[in-house]
Amino acid sequence: MSAAGLERPQLVAPVQQSLNYTLFDCKWVPRSARILCLGSAARGTGVLQLYELRGGRLALLREIVKPKPIKCGTFGATSLQQRYLATGDFDGNLNIWNLEAPETPVYSVKGHKEIINSIDGVGGLGIGEGAPEIVTGSRDGTVKVWDPRQKDTPVANMEPVQGESKRDCWAVAFGNAYNQEERVVCAGYDNGDIKLFDLKAMSLRWETSIKNGVCSVEFDRKDISMNKLVATSLEGKFHVFDMRTQHPTKGFASVSEKVQKSTIWQVRHLPQNRDVFMTSGGAGSLHLWKYEYPAQRSKKDSEGAEMGVAGSVSLLQNVTLSTQPISSLDWSPDKKGLCVCGAFDQTVRVLIVTKLNKI
Repeated sequence: MSAAGLERPQLVAPVQQSLNYTLFDCKWVPRSARILCLGSAARGTGVLQLYELRGGRLALLREIVKPKPIKCGTFGATSLQQRYLATGDFDGNLNIWNLEAPETPVYSVKGHKEIINSIDGVGGLGIGEGAPEIVTGSRDGTVKVWDPRQKDTPVANMEPVQGESKRDCWAVAFGNAYNQEERVVCAGYDNGDIKLFDLKAMSLRWETSIKNGVCSVEFDRKDISMNKLVATSLEGKFHVFDMRTQHPTKGFASVSEKVQKSTIWQVRHLPQNRDVFMTSGGAGSLHLWKYEYPAQRSKKDSEGAEMGVAGSVSLLQNVTLSTQPISSLDWSPDKKGLCVCGAFDQTVRVLIVTKLNKI
């Protein structure tokens, strides 16, 4: 092995747990050694399981059955003291749960007419300025922003304009929440459209299309002025957009990378280093990437308008863990290099990524 090879991060999966249901999402519980698994039981009910990492195994602390399958969850809009979980289910319901007393939700709203595919939160956990808000994206074509302090009605509703066909929204993410006023939502759709909604101006700020269904979108950080956005697609490609400079006609500069033939289900940035991110794939693989900035991030076009310059992406490491797609992924916010992923082989795996301080 070369000297450079010795420095490469390694992806090790020392802990895995078989489940008896379809796993759709898994999350680290902030400031804890616990993980949450969300999904659908064979009889069509929702499952919420809480595990604790003990030695080299996962110990089940609690299992809660709910009427509808649970598709996605976030802690992003809660305080570190409460650590309430917000979930979206197959019936279009947005629920917020106190995991210490999960029998009935502390907040519940019939948010959408169809399944909530994706959810994100901001303004909680000490991350991001401004109100605690939750965004949901649904098969019904709408993207809605909720403030749990306001009952029943969303604070923003992004829906297809008159005459525009509704598209299944597969992915949503908050960004630009660096002060009390600014905030954006990025949404990705089944036809490859990506839309950036400015919540301060209540307008569509930018849109583009990456030609294939958008499975996941994430800003490298929610609580800074927009820096980078990664979008992953159905056809094994991901795109990194430099969100620092928006050109009047060309929009944001981007670089794309073809990883494999199968779907890239998820992208998650390392909480301790915004330029490192992991993608999870339909072939049961994980890829760890690093973004390299160009010498200059912007230049002037022939008209004198500023335009962004995209950087490059390098593969740090990859590993195949499963014969089935890895559909969910979450880094521990507290322990660098600790990660959890869930696959359609009904297994949840805890990973350790080594040597992250060397890159």
